[in-house]
Amino acid sequence: MLSKSTSWFQHKFQQPAPSPRRGRAWLFFSTLLFFAACTGNKVYDSYKQTSLAGWEKNDTVTFGVPPMEQEGMYRAELGLRINGTYPFMGVTLIVEQNVVHTPDYCKTHRQPCIIVIADTLTCNLVDQQGYAQGQGLSYYQYDFPVSEVELHEGDSIYVKVWHDMKREILPGISDIGIRYYRVNP
Repeated sequence: MLSKSTSWFQHKFQQPAPSPRRGRAWLFFSTLLFFAACTGNKVYDSYKQTSLAGWEKNDTVTFGVPPMEQEGMYRAELGLRINGTYPFMGVTLIVEQNVVHTPDYCKTHRQPCIIVIADTLTCNLVDQQGYAQGQGLSYYQYDFPVSEVELHEGDSIYVKVWHDMKREILPGISDIGIRYYRVNP
């Protein structure tokens, strides 16, 4: 029964207040969907830390990319994070991709089981006015394209990255990363 102070219209169309738990669940679910959608064709993404005190020339950063589930063209991208203590406007990096074909592929196609693709990246980090070209405030993120590679089902990649600067120890580089995207899904 309706009270005299509540009209039929107010009672019929009045919505209960949403619970805070329901709002948080919706926010979590929508954030999860957003990040799942943003990965796109990314099949591998990993970063390794270097010593902020200095990345030595002979300290090679390595990545072991697991076997690919699908064949196709894959685009590699190098990620670099630096802070304000990095003393130069740029950095030269060597990225060596060792593509390891499956033994069956090597036999049937009469190709070597390991193919080495080496790229020298000249990365501009700071412009002529001294402004960082990367994104961030105290740490700056940079992304640089590396050569594309054709991979077959079951192929894996072993990636090595090192710097090729005249200075033996580079301070201020915090992380090196590698990503692979499938070009033709």
